[in-house]
Amino acid sequence: MPDPPIYQRVLLKLSGEALMGGQRFGLAPDVVSRLADEIRDVHSLGVQTAIVLGGGNIIRGVSAAAQGIDRVAADHMGLLATVINGLALQDALEKRRVTTRLMSAVEMRQIAEPFIRRRAIRHLEKGRVVIFVGGTGNPFFTTDSAAALRANEIHADVLLKATKVDGVYDADPGVDVKAKFLKTLSYREALQAGLQVMDAAAIALCMENGIPIKVFNLRVQGNIERVVRGEDIGSLVTAEA
Repeated sequence: MPDPPIYQRVLLKLSGEALMGGQRFGLAPDVVSRLADEIRDVHSLGVQTAIVLGGGNIIRGVSAAAQGIDRVAADHMGLLATVINGLALQDALEKRRVTTRLMSAVEMRQIAEPFIRRRAIRHLEKGRVVIFVGGTGNPFFTTDSAAALRANEIHADVLLKATKVDGVYDADPGVDVKAKFLKTLSYREALQAGLQVMDAAAIALCMENGIPIKVFNLRVQGNIERVVRGEDIGSLVTAEA
């Protein structure tokens, strides 16, 4: 019999790139469907599930700024891209009879609820999957920072960072064949070594409030549920390695 979930409330960070599949940009319907299936399975375990989405599959603020667009305008464009992704994921989940709420840090009442912390927590307590979009609502902050912020605000038991590799390495495994996999590490180790776990602001925010970060490979089907059930996969970032 499978192990019961070890977390009661989780914050799942999904990058926009995770929604592209094999495409160069945009949304891959088969990927969105697979993610919706996995999130539904986790939700069916009774785990209160919140999600923060990136928008890099549509536009990245930093990249747009490098092309000559004002950085604030570029970041605002990136924030809107996360709303598009959130609508796509919400639609896929609702088709699977999972009740959801889309909450935006950028006010757009015809599309999403405004983010109100107490309301978000109440949605989770009522068994709704809450999708946070619009980043933090401010330019110059990544969606990693938004994920750390929301995880702290809703008192998540863990921040689940879904990536395209098995976890955290001491170097880029796509470049260095000798890159060492790190099963556990501390927040300070991640910050001091400049490891690509999340951006520094996000790690520091989790460190300040003791929220563990679990980094795992999203490309392996079923990994979200495996992590929630406590299987020994991925890397764990905590106060002590």
